[in-house]
Amino acid sequence: MYQHINQNNILATKQYGFRNNSSTEKTSFKLINEILLAFNYKLTVDGIFCDLEKTFDSVNHDILLSKCEFYAFRCKTNALLLSYLNDRYQTVLINNSFSNTTTFSGWGKLKHSVPQGSIFGPLFFLIYINDLPNIIADPLKPILFADDTSIIITNPSPSKFKEDINDIIDNINDWFRGNLLSLNFDKTYFLQFSLKNSYEINKT
Repeated sequence: MYQHINQNNILATKQYGFRNNSSTEKTSFKLINEILLAFNYKLTVDGIFCDLEKTFDSVNHDILLSKCEFYAFRCKTNALLLSYLNDRYQTVLINNSFSNTTTFSGWGKLKHSVPQGSIFGPLFFLIYINDLPNIIADPLKPILFADDTSIIITNPSPSKFKEDINDIIDNINDWFRGNLLSLNFDKTYFLQFSLKNSYEINKT
C-alpha cells in the first residue's frame, strides 16, 4: 500500500502527519511562513485551527473502503482491507481494586474506527481525510498534521475577507459531517494575526 501511494503521489502535499521526511517542525515552519508572507504583502491574515472529536474512533468503514477503491485499491486488495476491518469486536474491562474483582462488558461489533497502535491505522486515516484539502480553494492555505487541520486565510479586502471566513467554515463543516466526523467546537479556534498597529476586523 505504501509503495502504491508513494509511487502515485496520492497523499495531499498539505498533509504532514505520519509521513516520511516530515515532522511537526516542518508543519510549524510552513504555518509561520504562510503568515509572514501574508504580512509581507500587507494582507489581512487569520487562521482557523480545527480539532476533531474521537477522530480515529469515528472513521466509518464503508466510507474508508470507498475511498480506498477510488485510489485504486480494488479487487483482492479491497477485499483484504474489508476482511481486516470487518468483524472486529471490543469489550471494556474494569478492575475494582477495592473488591479485587474484574468486570467485563458485553462484546460489541465495531462499525467505525481504525485499529490504533497498528501499522495500517495511521495510513487508513490519511486516506480517509486525504480529500479534505480539495474543498479549500486558493488563496486559502490548508496545513494538516494527521487530524489537526489549520487553515490560513488571507485577503487584501476586509469585507471579502469576512465572506471567505464564513464560506470556508461552512465548507469544512459540511465535509466533516459528510464523512461522519465531528468538530470539537470547544477546542476549535479562530485567530487573527496582526502586527503592531494593524487593522483588527470586527467578526461579529
